[in-house]
Amino acid sequence: MRFSLLLALLVSLAWSAEGYSQSKKVESHGPTNGTLLVIGGAASDIFYTKFMEMAGGANAPIVVIPTAISSDRLTEKDLERFKKSFTDLGFKQVTVLHTRDREEANSEAFVEPIRNAAGIWFSGGRQWRHADSYLGTLTHKAFFELLEKGGIIAGSSAGATIQGSYLARGDTKKNTIMMGDHEEGLGFITHVAIDQHLLARNRQFDIFEILENRPELLGIGLDEDTGIIVEGDQFTVFGNSYVAIYDGTRWSAERDTIYTLPEGSRDFYMLREGERYDLLHRKVITE
Repeated sequence: MRFSLLLALLVSLAWSAEGYSQSKKVESHGPTNGTLLVIGGAASDIFYTKFMEMAGGANAPIVVIPTAISSDRLTEKDLERFKKSFTDLGFKQVTVLHTRDREEANSEAFVEPIRNAAGIWFSGGRQWRHADSYLGTLTHKAFFELLEKGGIIAGSSAGATIQGSYLARGDTKKNTIMMGDHEEGLGFITHVAIDQHLLARNRQFDIFEILENRPELLGIGLDEDTGIIVEGDQFTVFGNSYVAIYDGTRWSAERDTIYTLPEGSRDFYMLREGERYDLLHRKVITE
């Protein structure tokens, strides 16, 4: 009897170890086609200039989605103000698209501007509002179709986090809850959790709450006025501060060495403008 219990325990431990090992092998992917511009909040004009360039210039049709704004109702005046903020930056063809009605988000009429757009910009606010309105709808499908045809999707703050597969800070009560009542993002990057306002709000250790429960995820933390440009399975840091990487390693640029960390470590490393990362193999690109 004692031997049977011991054998069952060993088998259980073996399965647990195998499950952990498999979770560590999960790959992250960016979009096969198209580009993502993922910004940690407080985006300065350099990001709007980059977005315009990647969309194809001032005359390229773009869609602005302000749905994350923390308001139960956005008036026509509010939507017009969003449009003006982009036309003031030189964009010539701007459509502001917003709904909190999933039935409307499932309609061809609502999706039509996305089908004709070269780029999309997701606003800041509360990322769960983007998820509530668009996750699993025809609109969500149209986002992927825009990428497939080579378009760009950008977003700052909540508009950054929503682009990942796991929705960090997705709780409807308050934004300090890391694993809340909404846990699924739009998934433009797979098996990743994205946090924002990182150093500006002293958030650099918060994401470990997610990673300790979901060790298969890659963690990316974006400081303000800093982002990543994702093309395929690689990204390049762009902006004026730092991006934190939580991938179970620590990279020392000074020593040109990648250190593997022990399980349970709460360590990470920083990348700055121009430095690149391989999502597929989850390691900094050093050459």
